[in-house]
Amino acid sequence: MKKRIDSVLKEVLESKDVPVEDLKQIDVVLKKFLADFKEKLKSLKIDADVFVGGSAAKGTMIKKDNYDIDIFVRFNASNRGGHPLTLTTTKNGSGGYEDSEFSTLTKKVLDKMKDVKVDVIHGSRDYFKIQISAELFFEIIPVKKIKNPKEADNITDLSYSHVNYIKKKVKSKKVLDEIKLAKAFCYSKGCYGAESYIRGFSGYGLELLIHHYGSFLKMARELGKIGKEKLVIDTEKFYKNKNIVLMDLNESKLHSPIVLVDPTYKTRNVLAALSEETFREFQKDLKSFLKSPSVRDFERADSTTEFAKAEKSAAKKKYEFMLLEATTEKQEGDVAGSKLLKFYNHLGKEVKRFFDIKDCGFDYFDGQNARFFFSVKKKKDILICGPRAEDAANVKRFRAKHKSAFVKGKRIYSKLKVNFNLEKFLEDWGKKHKERMKEMSVNHLSKVS
Repeated sequence: MKKRIDSVLKEVLESKDVPVEDLKQIDVVLKKFLADFKEKLKSLKIDADVFVGGSAAKGTMIKKDNYDIDIFVRFNASNRGGHPLTLTTTKNGSGGYEDSEFSTLTKKVLDKMKDVKVDVIHGSRDYFKIQISAELFFEIIPVKKIKNPKEADNITDLSYSHVNYIKKKVKSKKVLDEIKLAKAFCYSKGCYGAESYIRGFSGYGLELLIHHYGSFLKMARELGKIGKEKLVIDTEKFYKNKNIVLMDLNESKLHSPIVLVDPTYKTRNVLAALSEETFREFQKDLKSFLKSPSVRDFERADSTTEFAKAEKSAAKKKYEFMLLEATTEKQEGDVAGSKLLKFYNHLGKEVKRFFDIKDCGFDYFDGQNARFFFSVKKKKDILICGPRAEDAANVKRFRAKHKSAFVKGKRIYSKLKVNFNLEKFLEDWGKKHKERMKEMSVNHLSKVS
């Protein structure tokens, strides 16, 4: 089995390595962009540093259809207690900028650059996306220059420390390759990313896990064993034991099944965004790979193909199948994905009232629309719970509406026969709950033919 796994991982690594020519081309374009950006910074007399972050800086990029390069612009923060500053400051660090100016100044620089189309990505601090080519994007992210992680106002303010830590600790090509395998596996399984519609593993989180375990295979075996008890990883040994970690970290950051202490900021859980559901699915995928290793485990499944398989399975078992598409006007990315996932979960609860959901699935991959399906078996009837039996006035109203009402214990109930299919239910639900859909930022729901 070891030979089989080694053979698969070797083949995967060869296929996931970014081609040398692509790296050279990215490097040429990136250097040109950075030189231009820095020149515009200087001409506008804006005091800020620029550094490349993410996978590109750490040597952990994997081959994908599209490449995103993170470029961070570090600003000295104002120490004037919230008083607004002008848009320039001194080079000796005695001045600084307000947090609200970071994005404004970054945009000002980008506006001075020729042939650059900028998309603004709104968030706790706006950042900017630039399409360089069909396959290459730059994300320009303004951050606060900090000396102590406690000074961070935004998670991106820690990026400089994260890049430096990985570059310092992970230098061997072997470990870098192991990180690429971990990223490729998570990407293929749809759990790569800390966004709220994914709630998976961030790139930095995977880099730290591989640094801790030493290899993708060791990580797969160890994480596959985790039961209900929370796993705590403190690679730098900031704490004496697990209990002290759990006491020191903010309770809101301890909901994830793995607590990974940030080696650059000991009170932060790097995997705080990882959900129990995502992790348990990830475990199943790991166990499946270890049992029967295949290159296909590192290839992202096409949702259209997966949905077709689900439909075929539903037909075989005589379940009703519905493939739906929902759209939102919210900003693409984390905002749109989160809104659409929340709607899918809500709709699932509504469907569950009248149908047994045998299978379901959701797919969002950028843009402003998502597709999802339900494979269901209709319930014969549902029990409607009415008022307490001694509440005469409301019991009378309930009986008027439900002719077959009956008393059981201290309440009155009625059985409602489910004489409609899923398609009819969703059609009626959509008409009846247009306002609710609007409140959930969904402007369209339709069946995919």
